Amino acid sequence: MNIIKISAFSDDDRGGNPAGVVLTNAMPSAADMERAAANIGFSETVFAEMQHDKNNWRVRYFSPESEVPFCGHATIALGAALAEKYGDDRYQLSLNEAEISVQGMRQGEQYVAALQSPPTRYTVLDQLQIDETLALFDYQQSQLSEAIAPARIHGGADHFVLALNSVADLASMSYDLNQGRAFMQAHGLVTIMFVVIETDELFHVRNAFASGGVLEDPATGAAAAAFAGYLRDIDWSNNDKITIIQGEDMGCRSIITAEYGTELGRSIQVSGATRKLG
Repeated sequence: MNIIKISAFSDDDRGGNPAGVVLTNAMPSAADMERAAANIGFSETVFAEMQHDKNNWRVRYFSPESEVPFCGHATIALGAALAEKYGDDRYQLSLNEAEISVQGMRQGEQYVAALQSPPTRYTVLDQLQIDETLALFDYQQSQLSEAIAPARIHGGADHFVLALNSVADLASMSYDLNQGRAFMQAHGLVTIMFVVIETDELFHVRNAFASGGVLEDPATGAAAAAFAGYLRDIDWSNNDKITIIQGEDMGCRSIITAEYGTELGRSIQVSGATRKLG
């Protein structure tokens, strides 16, 4: 099995979130994909099977411990791999639960990619859900920003998002991996996202990813899509684009751009640069 290693949402030639990419004419068995994802050890590995032509692919995503319905950074890595192999183009992707697309383009010595996410939705968390989440991370209610209500957000996968008051609060994020895994599985979550608002358009983010057996994700495109959809749907600002800085506290600074229109629930365009590993 040939696994291409690409870091998505990189900051020029640094940072980003590594993903494995497998391009194939015959999808491996689930057991083989699980084994390959565990062996490579990245937060996600994407498996793409060509359908009737090079522009149509059946896609599945595996973390080291589980299959997930959608992964943004692995999709960006896939877009770069497809552009390198087949040329700049838009590629149609059939996921387990959605139909999406990714556009891959060469830009100088790098490849950039832009995905169009599944539709988005959100529900505001109740106080019990907020209290349980804060307790898991040993945060206090006073550390939450009142600017954005804690919510369950969806853009192909489910996440909790909570806004904190300061980057110091964000930097202190910690939790027990096993407790986090149990919590996320019980609530049907892929990640728990903490954000700090720098401006209406710029956010600093950390994403706990215990559901996939990973303490933290340095760049989470699916959560970025869900979060951008949430901001649009609550009429956050007059802007139609946000930038997310993630992975700084891990030493893997990543840059994610999310763009959206005005129609509630519509998909989000998430884009970023990539760099090839190894």
